Amino acid sequence: MESSANIGAVSLTGVPAGRAEGRLAVLLSTRRLLAFVLLASLFTMAAGQITDPDFWWHLRTGQLIFETRSVPHADPFSFTARGREWVAHEWLTEVLMYAVYRLAGWGGLIVSFSAVMTGALMIVYRRAARVAAHPFVAGGATLLAALATAPMWGVRPQMISFLLASVFVALLDSHERGGGARPLVWLPALMLLWVNMHGGFALGLVLVGLTAAGVALDEIAGAGRRPEAAGDEQGRRLAGPVRGQGTELPEQSKREWARLVWSRAWPRVRPLLFALAACAAVVPLNPSGARLFTYPLETLRSGAMQRHIQEWFSPDFHRPEAHAFALLLFAVLVALALSPKRARPRDLLLLCVTAYAGLRSWRNIPVFALAAAPLLAEHVWLIFKGRDWARGLTAPEPREAEGGVVFRSLLNTALFVVIPAGLCVAGVARASGRQGAVEASKFPAAAVEFLRAREAGPVFNAYGWGGYLIWKLYPARLVYIDGRADVYGDKFVEDFIKTEGGERGWRERLERDGVRAVLVVPDAALASLLREDAGWEKVFEDSQAVVFFKR
Repeated sequence: MESSANIGAVSLTGVPAGRAEGRLAVLLSTRRLLAFVLLASLFTMAAGQITDPDFWWHLRTGQLIFETRSVPHADPFSFTARGREWVAHEWLTEVLMYAVYRLAGWGGLIVSFSAVMTGALMIVYRRAARVAAHPFVAGGATLLAALATAPMWGVRPQMISFLLASVFVALLDSHERGGGARPLVWLPALMLLWVNMHGGFALGLVLVGLTAAGVALDEIAGAGRRPEAAGDEQGRRLAGPVRGQGTELPEQSKREWARLVWSRAWPRVRPLLFALAACAAVVPLNPSGARLFTYPLETLRSGAMQRHIQEWFSPDFHRPEAHAFALLLFAVLVALALSPKRARPRDLLLLCVTAYAGLRSWRNIPVFALAAAPLLAEHVWLIFKGRDWARGLTAPEPREAEGGVVFRSLLNTALFVVIPAGLCVAGVARASGRQGAVEASKFPAAAVEFLRAREAGPVFNAYGWGGYLIWKLYPARLVYIDGRADVYGDKFVEDFIKTEGGERGWRERLERDGVRAVLVVPDAALASLLREDAGWEKVFEDSQAVVFFKR
């Protein structure tokens, strides 16, 4: 008969008590829960007020599509570009934004996009944790990546590209680490979603292409270090001359060696090229069709956008928000230099290309962070593993005595789950509760209400306020310009900058476009000129905006 001691060793769930406590200890261990604390902190960081000036026309576009059940192909919002081609490449994101707004208001939008940003960084953390066994290392690299990308965060469709790019990189990485072709199968389906949510879908094609090129470089570099690996007996025969141990390799043998290297690279490159072709094949499956093949290139070639839109500028390292990007860049370079392991050529290729893109434009920094953070974690971990002073990081987490497992688990749950989750809720509540005040401080809320009650004719408005006017006044009022610079074209944007800056010809440009009212910031050069012009009358002014009517 079983003893009472053995009977007491069984938990209420039927699982032996020691085993149940062991599973509980692992599930709620400090190191495991630190990942939750990190992600909860990132979510709280991301849960800020909505300040992006383009958000408002995105929201109105979502409403327009929702109500008309059709995606616009020509501009409906402005009197200066009305009827001109508009590639509404973010239409699905805009519909979802409007749906969330209708169902859950500002809080729903803040939660949704905070979850998108946190999801992208969670994937970065998982990739980092796969190559760095301690959460301090993986989490530190992820946190640095988050700080570097934070200036780009917000309730904006670009965050969808951040998430999908993170998924793409993770799937490609899984494929290259032995996951077979299965991860690649997901890429075309994700591309179909991406191409209907944001014009950044072209980044997915670039990531697949870079991975294919990087795999080929892996094989070339590997064969260069070990020529015999290029092909069994024939490769060993060529190994001596390639290393310089014999006479110079004849041209025919060089070609033969290159064919052998390619024969090893091709089986690895081929599935990636098939995936790239499949992703490209689904691009036309959107309301604009094949037009989206050329649209991203046109955006990149826009001189006006590069010169006048801040997120297209190169990072200004005199500004504090650029320091985290600089630190991430230097940290990964130092880690690669000190690491006992040579980095894979494909990793270096992706790092170099994305670093160049990030140095060229603020909006590309998130892509660099996706590439850099796991690489930083991997090589920092390799450096730590060989040091006596790092034994605390590399040692397994100490196990609790049997009697303390439940208490420790409850304590960890309170400290590392309940409190961080509460901070997330508080952060969202604070951000959504202050949205009205932030809107009034960032946008011309009072001036818009003034215009709503008066018939003033076509209004010349500040660039960053066009989207807000679209949300508040369309369809009763059309705007002069808004954040869709591609719709207006470079020449019109340049003319707008000159007019707002009070440069020669400003009167003629206002007359040409039939402007009867002006809405700009009080210290704009145009506002100073209109104050002194007898043909214009100031009818409203507060700390945010000034309104002039033509007499």
